[in-house]
Amino acid sequence: MNDILNRKMVLVLNRNWQAINIRTPQEAFCQMSTHVVTALEIEGEDHIRPVAWEEWITLPIRLQDHAVRTAHRAIRVPTVVVALHYAKVPKKRPTLCARSIRERDGNRCQYTGKVLRPEEGSLDHVLPRSRGGKNTWENLVWSDKSVNAKKGNRLPNEAGLKLLGVPRAPKELPVTALIRNAHEIADWRLFVKE
Repeated sequence: MNDILNRKMVLVLNRNWQAINIRTPQEAFCQMSTHVVTALEIEGEDHIRPVAWEEWITLPIRLQDHAVRTAHRAIRVPTVVVALHYAKVPKKRPTLCARSIRERDGNRCQYTGKVLRPEEGSLDHVLPRSRGGKNTWENLVWSDKSVNAKKGNRLPNEAGLKLLGVPRAPKELPVTALIRNAHEIADWRLFVKE
């Protein structure tokens, strides 16, 4: 039960039904019971209905539902909730990781311009770590693995390489663009682009 209660698997929408966050069932239940959010009962694209906490705890558990057992009954875990009094879409910079660098660089080696499959590329520190280079947006680029190996612990110009452009931190994006359906929850597909 604790595994389900603490797994981030409940999509949070603002009052305009735009995805803004992901919560655990435990957090969603607390927010539902205090009327901060309301759950959506979703049965296909044609039947989406907001359901208040008092009714939600009486809904039957369907085969596809996760449920949490209490001393009195089993309670369906919502897949999507709506924040009743929040309309904004927060902005956030993507997390600094290999996937974000690859996406920022368009899956393209920043030395050769060649478009790479994920397994063909790797992160390169423009200023090598051995020379004080840090893990920052401005010092990391996506590079062909063979080019990265050739460059080694040298600066690009020392290895006969030239960057296609100056690496920069990406602009902040609406969090809607950063939410991923990692658990492949069918109901989320109505609100999250894949």
